[in-house]
Parts: sequence; structure tokens; C-alpha cells
Amino acid sequence: MKYHTYILYSSSLDKYYIGYTSISLEERLKKHNANHKGFTGRTTDWLVVYFERFDTKQEAYAREREIKSKKSRKFIEKLIAG
Repeated sequence: MKYHTYILYSSSLDKYYIGYTSISLEERLKKHNANHKGFTGRTTDWLVVYFERFDTKQEAYAREREIKSKKSRKFIEKLIAG
């Protein structure tokens, strides 16, 4: 099983969302764009703008925490730009 740490972007909110998953990114994106409660439920225009693959859940979660700990839009945009 592969795990992903990913970054979503919503142009209507001009916000990023960082997460990790064990399901396909396509399926995870569908869930984020479905009508539900929570941060990503506020809009349906989320796009995957960045992702990394990992072999373990622990690695994916650690990377998610690392990105979130930066608390920096500039850091996220640099990561996306490569």
C-alpha cells in the first residue's frame, strides 16, 4: 500500500489544505469536493497541486506535520513550484 501527503488549493477561498491518505488521490479529492462538514466542505473547487508518495503511513503523516508546522504560505508555494 502506498501513502500520499498532498496539498490542495481552492481558488474561490484562496486557501491551501494539507493532508495525507492511503486511498488514491482521485478518490480523496472526490471526498474533499463532496458536500460535507469540515474545512474543505466550504467549497467544491479543490485541486491537487502537490503530492509526495511514501511507503508507510508514519512517513506520510510526518511529512504532513512537517509542512503544517512551517505555517507558511511562502513555503507551500515554493514546494509546489519545485
